[in-house]
Amino acid sequence: MKKLLVYMKGYGRECVLGPLFKLLEASFELIVPLIVAAIIDKGIPAGDRGYIVRMVLCLVALGGVGLLSAVTAQYFAAKAAIGFSARLRHALMAHIQTLGYPELDRLGTSTLVTRMTSDVNQVQNGVNMTLRLLLRSPFVVFGAMVMAFTIDTRCALIFAGVIAVLCVIVFGIMLVTIPMYRRVQGQLDCVTAATRENLTGVRVVRAFNKQESENERFAQRNQLLTRMQLAVGRVSAAMNPVTYVVINAAVILLIHTGAMRVQLGDLSQGQVVALYNYMSQILVELVKMANLIILLTKAAACGDRIARVLDERPAQQDGTLSPAPDAPRGSVVFDHASITYPGAGAESLTDVSFTAQPGQTIGVIGGTGSGKSTLVSLIPRFYDATAGRVLVDGLDVRQMRREELRSRIAVVPQKAALFQGTIRSNLLWGNPDATDGDLHEALEVAQALDVVSSKPKGLDEPVEQGGRNFSGGQRQRLTIARALVRRPEILILDDSASALDYATDARLRRAIRSMAQPPTTFIVSQRAASIRLADLILVLDDGHVAGMGTHEELLASCPVYQEIYRSQFKQESAGTASGREVSAHA
Repeated sequence: MKKLLVYMKGYGRECVLGPLFKLLEASFELIVPLIVAAIIDKGIPAGDRGYIVRMVLCLVALGGVGLLSAVTAQYFAAKAAIGFSARLRHALMAHIQTLGYPELDRLGTSTLVTRMTSDVNQVQNGVNMTLRLLLRSPFVVFGAMVMAFTIDTRCALIFAGVIAVLCVIVFGIMLVTIPMYRRVQGQLDCVTAATRENLTGVRVVRAFNKQESENERFAQRNQLLTRMQLAVGRVSAAMNPVTYVVINAAVILLIHTGAMRVQLGDLSQGQVVALYNYMSQILVELVKMANLIILLTKAAACGDRIARVLDERPAQQDGTLSPAPDAPRGSVVFDHASITYPGAGAESLTDVSFTAQPGQTIGVIGGTGSGKSTLVSLIPRFYDATAGRVLVDGLDVRQMRREELRSRIAVVPQKAALFQGTIRSNLLWGNPDATDGDLHEALEVAQALDVVSSKPKGLDEPVEQGGRNFSGGQRQRLTIARALVRRPEILILDDSASALDYATDARLRRAIRSMAQPPTTFIVSQRAASIRLADLILVLDDGHVAGMGTHEELLASCPVYQEIYRSQFKQESAGTASGREVSAHA
């Protein structure tokens, strides 16, 4: 939690003025019982209405100034807390953007979402209440005790004893609940993960009629969270009643002692009322302090979770070199590259070696889980090879500056991702300086020009979150166009044409090859028809290269490729022969 205080920098004035105005308000409150005592002891027995009116006006003035002080303190506290949380969210988001794929895989999306939202909100509330109450409540408690000593020492000893007992109760409960709140927030991550999984996969859930089982699974996680919250809630809830019992017992003792001392003439009735008022102030402030402790316990647990994310350091270190000016632009070399994912028991990719010359098309095919996506993810350095190396333009990608490396590469992932905005704003992700002519050229190559022309607003057609107002094929073509706007030297199509029909897929590949300066293109696909005309085809099987060569060479020598090709074309012969004809002549 201490590590997060750096984000309070710039709010020093608010952090000072907020508590100061709260202390000013508390000072006025401590004066009130003395004025009430003076009214009882002096004004009422003497029947001095003028004195009583003056004292009442004094109470009103103290109340007005106290209210103004409280509002001012709240303004400064809220300003500091909201500014702190805004900076913290910004820093957290910026830090997450620096993390590599391994760290993101390990942390998980649901955990990061919870820490960006719920955890930061809890810390914000903790900062706000700390500035308002952390100094005020102890000041009132100990101030009331000091004022009690100025009235009567024997009665004031009751105050001292009560405060000691309550400190033991409050801090004891706090020590018990801090680890419990950490576990609650961890379980909240699980509930968030289940919610996110069901909402993103709602179509699959309904397609398999799994609503009831998913509801039951969510209910189990939610019930576990509920039980954990109830457990910590019971412990925290014990603070208020225990505090009330101790304080009220002290009030009874105080009134009894005060009454006896009034009879003896050692105290006046007004002084007893003042002592009672001070005890009531202590009661109120200790209840506030108890609630503040609960809130700070939650905030501390959430702050530690946020700090752990900020302490994450990417395993990948950015390189410092740039390729030589005369290096072939767009060349890719895999030199005995292998990779083992963190925590995996075996290599996901083993001893891959090949060379892609500038402008060539490289096809990557294989069964599910064979390592196709893993192979192409090594090129933009989403993951690092654990053995061997990958070279782009003659330089090891681990030695190249990451920004320069990825500026040469455009990746179209398996899942087409569009962002809320317009078609134009999504395409400009590829190149913010692209003209409308550049956008139309990229759309034409990506076979997406008809998608834009069919929309009433053209390039300015709104795109909903995730591109849900477009079909799967339209989203894929728009994401390919976004990559082409960049004019990359290396284009990676990671099974990004799976929603396209064979004819459109063939036109797309033919258009890319006919570009004035065609990029080195990696096509990852499950379709043999999509990669059959590639200059080099890699056949992967369980992370190993089972075959490498052209379509004809692999048909003659690679059993894995033969099995994939024959099984697919046997299925296609029933209704997609025309698609194969177009694909064969692409």
